[in-house]
Amino acid sequence: MNMPIAQAVLNPELDPLETASVDQLRQHQLERLRWSLNHAYNNVPLYRQRFDALGVHPDDIRSLDDLAKFPFTTKSDLRDNYPYGMFAVPMHDVVRLHASSGTTGKPTVVGYTQNDIDTWANIVARSIRAGGGRRGDKVHISYGYGLFTGGLGAHYGAERLGCTVIPMSGGQTEKQVQLIKDFQPDIIMVTPSYMLNIADEIERQGIDPHKLALRLGIFGAEPWTAELRSAIEARLGITALDIYGLSEIMGPGVAMECAESRDGPTIWEDHFYPEIIDPITGEVLPDGQMGELVFTSLSKEALPMIRYRTRDLTRLLPGTARPMRRIDKITGRSDDMLIIRGVNVFPTQVEEQVLKVKQLSESYEIHLYRNGNLDSVDVHVELKAEHQGLSDEQQKALCGELSKHIKTYIGISSRVLLQPPFSIKRSEGKACHVIDKRVKA
Repeated sequence: MNMPIAQAVLNPELDPLETASVDQLRQHQLERLRWSLNHAYNNVPLYRQRFDALGVHPDDIRSLDDLAKFPFTTKSDLRDNYPYGMFAVPMHDVVRLHASSGTTGKPTVVGYTQNDIDTWANIVARSIRAGGGRRGDKVHISYGYGLFTGGLGAHYGAERLGCTVIPMSGGQTEKQVQLIKDFQPDIIMVTPSYMLNIADEIERQGIDPHKLALRLGIFGAEPWTAELRSAIEARLGITALDIYGLSEIMGPGVAMECAESRDGPTIWEDHFYPEIIDPITGEVLPDGQMGELVFTSLSKEALPMIRYRTRDLTRLLPGTARPMRRIDKITGRSDDMLIIRGVNVFPTQVEEQVLKVKQLSESYEIHLYRNGNLDSVDVHVELKAEHQGLSDEQQKALCGELSKHIKTYIGISSRVLLQPPFSIKRSEGKACHVIDKRVKA
């Protein structure tokens, strides 16, 4: 059975399921869930083995709650079945491959049929439109192209919406700014950390960002805070919205923040069914409770994903701009959590405190090392260029202020080291804020 291709998004009108009742949406999800489970069971040996081992079958699905009876899928499953063992269609039906960087082992390979590509383009188009983009807008894409899903995912979606695409990719920051000045794009799609790099270059070139045509930034691929959103909007005079996605589930466009509400990404639940689980026990948690985000694909042909553990920590919230549920800001990843003297710490928590000190830039690094038998933390931060003239005493006071914030709100002691403006290495993709020098056991 082939799933129908989602309706093309070529105008500002909402798709029917974006205005459906919650009951209609849940019935739609149930029908697609039955199809997806059967598709996975019948075509992927790993799923057949796992389902059979638990004594569950796709025909057992009577309600959406029954999904909790089925096994989880993890990134290691994709690596163990590298490269094509999780595919549910013959290779001659796969029209594109993407893959992760593979920095912690074999890359995870994802495949797409033509229907998958069409669905992906439609939901990214829906996402851009939900953020305020319209046909005829010019979209500057600074996500990386290639095996990373960001660039091409954004590209196809923007074209599907009817936008003019500027496929810049990452890097060449000076050229990025020149093209933003010359081509006058309305929208930029990029990681928030690289947007800061672009903002620095705009200022270095003496360009008034408020005179640029940019009105909307669609930022994703890494966790970022509300404080960082405010900083970006203030520096560039744009609206900054959050897009969420991951390669294993589809790529960018799994969820998108809506312009009219700006209250967290709306999950496109007609294609992706979300759950929140306790990351330790695997128990499904009720909406509103913090836990690990899990997704089941409802329409993917080449690579169906059943209860995929994203490791992203968030909670499900009721729909506002759409009947579909939202996710809260990603606080971090369960596998990115730092344990420092028994305290659980996420880099985004440190970012929140850095951005409370108005004289500091948004760039920072967390250096971890051993001091005897104890963990120690240095937080490297930068002065903004306009505050270079601060006296030694004033700079010392800033460091003390931030150290106090970190101790009060996070619960760890740290040494704050103030760096000159623009001295901390900028990212051209996903930011790397943690340098862990502790000896691994």
